[in-house]
Amino acid sequence: MQLKSSAERYGAIAQLFHWTTLVLIVTQFILAYQAEHTESLLQKAKTLTTHKSVGMTVFMLVILRLLWRMTNPAPTPLVTEQPWQRRLADCMHWALYSLILLTPVVGLLMSSAKNYPVSWFGLFTWPNFVQPNEPLFDFLKAAHGILATTIFCLAVLHIIAALKHHFYDKDNVLRRMLPLKLR
Repeated sequence: MQLKSSAERYGAIAQLFHWTTLVLIVTQFILAYQAEHTESLLQKAKTLTTHKSVGMTVFMLVILRLLWRMTNPAPTPLVTEQPWQRRLADCMHWALYSLILLTPVVGLLMSSAKNYPVSWFGLFTWPNFVQPNEPLFDFLKAAHGILATTIFCLAVLHIIAALKHHFYDKDNVLRRMLPLKLR
């Protein structure tokens, strides 16, 4: 498999960014659910610490992914795609990129507003960017939840669109992002 994208399909690096981001975001939802539904304060703190580390990993990964995308364009649109479908797909991708960048930033600010440290897997601690502020924390916590829910909804639409292309349109939109060449 080639590292860079071609006119026909995404390269290995773009695919790695895509699927790793997916796995990490699913992990984030699982960790958030576990933290919310645990009785043990110690276990909740451990789970949230991991959630924060993974969240900042997603943030850094998406920055790298965007840099890669700027220097390595996506495959050319399929001739079967209508212009409105291409515009809608572009809007969906950029909305997802924006939300995936914004959500960890809001989470980091939320932790800062509560004066909770955000460590990256114990290797370093991110600085606090705002002073402790309970009303700001409450606002950012709500915003973080709304952003995460929006990511989930857009991701579901993204998956539905990919499956529609694969099973209904019978085109190569989904196959271009899969690591294996499926018939």
